[in-house]
Amino acid sequence: MRSLTSIQDTMNRRSHALADRLAQGSLALVALARSLTDAQWHIRIPRDGRAIGVVVHHVASVYPIEIRLAQTIASGKPVTGVTADVIDAMNAQHARDFDTVTKEEALDLLQRNSAAAAAAIRALSDAELDRAAPVSLYAGAPLTSQFVLEDHAVRHSYHHVARIRAALARFPITPVNYAEALGVDDERSLTT
Repeated sequence: MRSLTSIQDTMNRRSHALADRLAQGSLALVALARSLTDAQWHIRIPRDGRAIGVVVHHVASVYPIEIRLAQTIASGKPVTGVTADVIDAMNAQHARDFDTVTKEEALDLLQRNSAAAAAAIRALSDAELDRAAPVSLYAGAPLTSQFVLEDHAVRHSYHHVARIRAALARFPITPVNYAEALGVDDERSLTT
């Protein structure tokens, strides 16, 4: 006879796989962030405008929100009031509030929130992952909890790791391009 733990592990194989993918992405972001110099931490990401450090903190800070959205759907309730404009405003406010975030603060939050997110995902059953409800961010389309997890919490760190690497490749830090990499118009403003 199989143990209750064995049955639960089998039932939650999908949620464990999702949680593992989230954790792997978070670990990749942690490793990349730890490798950055102070100058690299402050490079502005092209077409985004936020500093790399702010983006690392952003990923960490939205894990709880992304998980709550998926849990809402998993419970059979619709997600309302979440639109692209709301997310853009939230991200812009976060960028203003955390423009000077330190690497230590961001990494601490990233590690804590990604561990909590992975644990929350592991707690979901297959039935909860399969449950669909209308999601305002997607024009009210009925989406599954698993889709929302994959499109947001699980994918988020991978998405930003790629964008950070692209920014680092575009702006290798040298004395000649330091001001440009930081998104400053004039090198003299770096000293004021």
